Amino acid sequence: MKRKPLVFAHIGDLHITKAKEQNYIDFLSVVAQLEVECGGQLDFVFLPGDNADHGEPAQYRLVATALRMLHTPVYAIAGDHDREPGSLSAFYEELGTGPLPKSMLIQGVRCLFLDVVGPGKGGPDFRLGVPQRLWLEDELLKARSKEEEIVLFMHTYPADLKDEEDVSELNRLIAGYAVALVDMGHTHYNELANDGRTIFAATRSTGQIEEGPVGYSLITVDEGVVSWRFKPLADAFPFVQITSPADHRLIRKKEQLAADSVEVRALVFGARRIVRASCRVEEGMWIEMRQDEGLWKAIIDVPAAPLVTLTVDVVDERGRPGRHSIRLATPCYKLPVRKMNGSDANTIGAWTENSIFGTQLGPNRNAKP
Repeated sequence: MKRKPLVFAHIGDLHITKAKEQNYIDFLSVVAQLEVECGGQLDFVFLPGDNADHGEPAQYRLVATALRMLHTPVYAIAGDHDREPGSLSAFYEELGTGPLPKSMLIQGVRCLFLDVVGPGKGGPDFRLGVPQRLWLEDELLKARSKEEEIVLFMHTYPADLKDEEDVSELNRLIAGYAVALVDMGHTHYNELANDGRTIFAATRSTGQIEEGPVGYSLITVDEGVVSWRFKPLADAFPFVQITSPADHRLIRKKEQLAADSVEVRALVFGARRIVRASCRVEEGMWIEMRQDEGLWKAIIDVPAAPLVTLTVDVVDERGRPGRHSIRLATPCYKLPVRKMNGSDANTIGAWTENSIFGTQLGPNRNAKP
């Protein structure tokens, strides 16, 4: 019997300065929306670093004030802007977050939250450090012995670490322990990369917007299948997310190819009751979905074509619709050859219907002018 998926919301780099600024107003709106429309379905909310633009206590107090609206647990890590004062003392004291690194078992998934700025000097000086590497390997070893899926949370891509040994050792650990997902901030743009084994996901900044509308990402890990969908703040609910099977861009192993028939599993976010849910492949017949432990489910046949479109449609009690479509890959599909170096070399490129534009307008090392 399959367990419930891990479900979390990622609010991108906040860069909070003052209460009157638009990014703080947007942050308040995002938090309120998560509490009202999504709170009962989320395991936690993740803040990926650069929470306070200058690492000042007053800026963290604004962040903490907004987060008091949430009943959902919040896990925050530090970014280079949090390290700007020369230490992370204000980050820890004002946000009240526990010490990093942190290990949590949530829905059977081992969630490991890393600090890549404390060992360095902030700015681009991202480091993991030997003590944290040893801690990480010990946690990964224990997770593998218990057959837990693994997700890493860090501020930036592994390849952006300053120390070459940090990069090679972290990439070795990610590969050796089959990490499902590395979730990050820092880029300021939405981006997904897939090295054929691990998904690397970055969500655009809330506070310094280079492209697209403000919003947040909703991320699930469902029996090893990673689903990532960006929710623009202004978009209406219900908001549908297929958690399994995998979109072809996010396939991590051959076993995730959709052969013959598959179980479709989907979450629907929104405060209103859903009165109808159905799914179909391509232009085939709609199959009724039934709710079971918070997920909408159905078994559907998959035609023998390399790529096919799977769509889930729902309607809530007000008559408002929601839809999510992905492209399934079947055994006829040839999986691409990937590089395994912990960078954005394996970016999936633009996925415009999912607010990924492929323009890389942000501060990371591969950003375009």
